[in-house]
Amino acid sequence: MSKDLVRCGVIGAGWWATTHHIPALKEHPKAELIAVQRRTREKAGKVAQDFDIPHACTTAEELVGIDELDAVVISSTPNMHYAQAKAALDRGLHVLIEKPMTIDLNESLELVELAKSKGLHFLVSCPWHYAKHSLEAKRLIQSGALGQLKMISMMYTNSCLELYKAVITGSKASDTFSKSYQRPGKTSYNDPAVAGGGHVYCQVSHVAGLLAFLTGQEPAEVYARFDNAGAPVDVYNAINIKLEDGTLVSVATHGATMRGERTYETHLYGTDARLFIEFWRGNMRLRHLDGKETAYPDLPGAESYPRRAPTNNLVDVVAGDAENGSPATLGATAMKVIAASCESVRTKSNVILAKTTSS
Repeated sequence: MSKDLVRCGVIGAGWWATTHHIPALKEHPKAELIAVQRRTREKAGKVAQDFDIPHACTTAEELVGIDELDAVVISSTPNMHYAQAKAALDRGLHVLIEKPMTIDLNESLELVELAKSKGLHFLVSCPWHYAKHSLEAKRLIQSGALGQLKMISMMYTNSCLELYKAVITGSKASDTFSKSYQRPGKTSYNDPAVAGGGHVYCQVSHVAGLLAFLTGQEPAEVYARFDNAGAPVDVYNAINIKLEDGTLVSVATHGATMRGERTYETHLYGTDARLFIEFWRGNMRLRHLDGKETAYPDLPGAESYPRRAPTNNLVDVVAGDAENGSPATLGATAMKVIAASCESVRTKSNVILAKTTSS
């Protein structure tokens, strides 16, 4: 049965939340944003006043204790995700959690099981999962249109170095985030205790989640190498993955591009066809062994990376109007890749993961 109104709260009303989650909730016809949380009453009150939100809270516990709530968005730093998501799920609230889901893999797995046991909707915030090319690529791959999938090559780059080196100065013209409602916190991305790590937590979480989304496969083996490039956290990552079905995956990624320059090239090779996608640019082509090629219509930027789609999907799912487009299980699978990559770097060895069993 469709629900007329979904009452929502946002935990961690910082840079990304005020730029995307909060505006999406304010604009959605079936959403009512009734509460936001920040660590100080002054900061929480300012966000609440500026966005016309009734309740300003300083803790997740205070926010999830509001009786009218149906769902929450968790957009705090990764070190807070587990405790805050657990508090929301324990309270019986549906949850959209930012990536990376947690710092510790077991915490992600625990949250997935908790949501399942309570019959709650649990989403991970990965906009790529909602792009038209991603959805069509998933259909092609999992329908067997490429034949047996053999190899995947993914190159992902973005401009994140000022986050990893904490060189966000606060000057109106000095950083990428000068036009945002507020800038990211200086330690939010460069302190391992807060962020878990650098690029592997911040951006490989996207790549590994999309890999699981497209293939429906779990990682079986992971071998990785990182380079910090003078930052306190990793900036460059080279990761080799073997999926449970034997597909070989290479991921090359870094966060040190020139400002405004980014790449997300993905080549998927099957026994019958090759699929090429440039996600940032919205390009996709399917080429068969006989040379026949299908070129899909290019997507404009807002459609190639639909930033507000996860927030909209949370409301639609809770309202009963849509299916979960980005289940938190994908975020947990991404955490398996992240945890194994970090372990591989630490031990300088290949990491073999336990085989998944279906429940």
